[in-house]
Amino acid sequence: MIHTLQLFKKLLPLAVCFFLASTLTHAQGKEGVYVDKQGVLRWQKNNKEAAFFGVNYTIPFAYGYRSHQALQADLEKAIDQDVYHFARMGIDAFRVHVWDTEISDSVGNLLENEHLRLFDYLVAKLKERNIKIMLTPIAYWGSGYPEPDVKTAGFSSIYNKQQAVTEEKAFLAQERYLQQFFQHVNPYTKLTYQNDPAIIAAEINNEPKHSGPKARATEFVNRMVAAVRGTGWTKPIFYNISESPTYADAVAKANIQGVSFQWYPTGLVANRTLQGNYLPHVDTYHIPFDTIPEFAGKARMVYEFDAGDVLQSNMYPAMARSFRGAGFQWATQFAYDPMATAYGNTEYQTHYLNLAYTPSKAVSLMIASEAFHALPRGKRYGTFPADTVFDVFRVSYTSGLSEMNSPEKFYYSNSTATKPTQIAKLTQIAGVGSSAVVQYSGTGAYFLDKVGKGVWRLEVMPDAIHVRDPFAKASPQKVVTRIVWQQHPMQLALADLGEKFSIQGINEGNKYTAQAAEGRFLIQPGTYLVTRAGKTGEKIKADALGAIGLREFVAPKQNISTVDLLHQPGTTATAGKPLKIVARIVGADSAAKVTVAANNLSGVWKTVEMQQVRPYTFEAELPADLMTPGLVKYRIMVQQGEGQFTTFPGGHPGNPWAWDYTASDTWETFVASSGTRLSLFNPTTDQEVVAFPNLWRSNERQYTAGTRSGELVLRLAVERLPAEGVMGFQYYVGDKLDNRATELQAFRKLVVKARATTPGPVKANITLITADAAAYTATVTLNSEMKQIEVPLQSLQPSSFLLLPRPYPGFHPLRFTPSSQGPLQVSEVEQMQLTVGEGAEAKGKKYGFEIQGVWLEK
Repeated sequence: MIHTLQLFKKLLPLAVCFFLASTLTHAQGKEGVYVDKQGVLRWQKNNKEAAFFGVNYTIPFAYGYRSHQALQADLEKAIDQDVYHFARMGIDAFRVHVWDTEISDSVGNLLENEHLRLFDYLVAKLKERNIKIMLTPIAYWGSGYPEPDVKTAGFSSIYNKQQAVTEEKAFLAQERYLQQFFQHVNPYTKLTYQNDPAIIAAEINNEPKHSGPKARATEFVNRMVAAVRGTGWTKPIFYNISESPTYADAVAKANIQGVSFQWYPTGLVANRTLQGNYLPHVDTYHIPFDTIPEFAGKARMVYEFDAGDVLQSNMYPAMARSFRGAGFQWATQFAYDPMATAYGNTEYQTHYLNLAYTPSKAVSLMIASEAFHALPRGKRYGTFPADTVFDVFRVSYTSGLSEMNSPEKFYYSNSTATKPTQIAKLTQIAGVGSSAVVQYSGTGAYFLDKVGKGVWRLEVMPDAIHVRDPFAKASPQKVVTRIVWQQHPMQLALADLGEKFSIQGINEGNKYTAQAAEGRFLIQPGTYLVTRAGKTGEKIKADALGAIGLREFVAPKQNISTVDLLHQPGTTATAGKPLKIVARIVGADSAAKVTVAANNLSGVWKTVEMQQVRPYTFEAELPADLMTPGLVKYRIMVQQGEGQFTTFPGGHPGNPWAWDYTASDTWETFVASSGTRLSLFNPTTDQEVVAFPNLWRSNERQYTAGTRSGELVLRLAVERLPAEGVMGFQYYVGDKLDNRATELQAFRKLVVKARATTPGPVKANITLITADAAAYTATVTLNSEMKQIEVPLQSLQPSSFLLLPRPYPGFHPLRFTPSSQGPLQVSEVEQMQLTVGEGAEAKGKKYGFEIQGVWLEK
């Protein structure tokens, strides 16, 4: 009898779950969504397909919470400001994995504390902006990152990700927690999460790590679902299917309505900004679970995605295109940087997205949101480069651009030469830089919204200038992006406004006014009404833009305290040719004098004044007579006032010409004779390679002594090749070719100096990859002797190449072949790969090689 009663108690929640799942299509009211029998997420009110696109965001928890406390920031105000920017970017979805370890005790009781209160406050603010919410109540890890973990009372401090989905005590704790979490009443909305129409669905947990019997995995999912359903929850429930792909069938069998995926197509934590064209990495989203019968009826969501360590503004719309092609109806980037801490990108070093601090990427995300909502589910647009134009959207690597060009909306993430399809019909413009309708010299984003005939709302963000690599090692004491409030000229070319119109500041404290002449005027950060001559904006309603208040404006304060300079020296240059020097400088006054002091090793010294070519950007040319074979050394000096110098590299104060000035830092560029080889890869100086597989142990990746003193070789080795049957590395070489562009047509040979460290002979592929993702390969044979192998460039054949860094999840393709390839153009080469292995048949075999260099010869 006791056993029967226990079994009944155990099965009752499952029966409730089955009953509720069968009635989901009628349970939510007009504002809800449901999943139909074909696995399509639909609106309850009209049965139309639904789509949601947005971000993850973490202020209520973990480091997001602590970092704002450390800055003595008002957390509620910070949430208000960031959520306004969400609305300004036009996104309509929010998701974050709740740090259960901060709001639960060891047995799963919900703790009504400050973290939960702030989360509820965030939910209420998102609701005000009509942003929909996906609840993910369990995160399974500590709250420390990027700092050391701190001790918490929660059950996730006891059970790790594997134990949480296999051990009975962990099951019970999670069931209790889920029951109390979904019964909780938000003090700001006065609603449970079930009764709040802004909350449309739930995902049980974040990235579960399944092991053991598959039946136990299915049981876990069903029990968690039953715990949620037992609270009266009727909305769709999702579960992760991609983190433990071998358990996909066990997940698909469970009582869920949807499955969740993630995508990090350029890997994570490179500790530097990745260079090169990564659009091939997002060409398609591959789902390997289509053969599982139960998968077919599940809705699909992407809980996290980002192009990690990529600063380019061309990735997000391409990702949105691929998501829609794969049938996704929810996608949320991970993770949006709070405005208060985005100056240092400390929260998640490998991600960087904020409207004020990364304006081009933010406008790119805005365009991606439009694409995600507009593109039909399941439609494909070909293979790169054929798919760079899709519907009214375009992405370009060479222009660093995302673009939307519809009759009503014209959005662009950087300056564009594209003309709007129908200027007269435009009602919304968003951009960075200049276009056919807006000429602007500032670096911040701007937004133009038509709010009446001859009346537009203009919002201008302050300038953002990157002064350090935002993806390098982070610290709250290190500023990676400076914000500057400065006036800039702007010109509008809109027939609705004409050439004479007025500009009136309308955000709090903004008293600025101006009159345009021939469409030109000066503008500073703020929100404005722009009205045609003879028109007035007095009758424009405060809610004319819906979720965006007419007079709203949010931007960080100026954060300049010192002179900062960002410059990337060229690795090589050609003798007898002038060398162009470009630097971005912020923090210097308008009267500052900027000079380059340079010398070669033959005793020739030159001082050249740098000219400002656009805001914050200075250029100079080192003369040809200084560029003799050998080395050229130089430093850049910023002089403000009499005798007030800052000298770079290093940012040293003091007069660099004074007898007691001791700083000796310089940049160096090797000056090659026109007939010498062009180094593509030299392990002695080139050590930021991307390896596959992820070789990081000391016996797998080494920079060791070469055959000559002062020389290094790169050694890569694996005891067993991975399933893909290949090992190798990639190195960015585009910068090496730039300063010797005039010589490139004369090079005829590709030379590799390498040897095998495992019994040979070993076949190796040397591949050159161009900016438009065309690849050309030659096969060479390595043996135990370190030797030079010459390959005629004309013998390289069109080929596929490895997508490095390896896209995650690992079930995505490793190789890519573009849709078309013409003859090899050396001037277009940007990446080099060297790989060994013969494909799947080499899986499990031992491989190793050493490489001393790769270069071009004439």
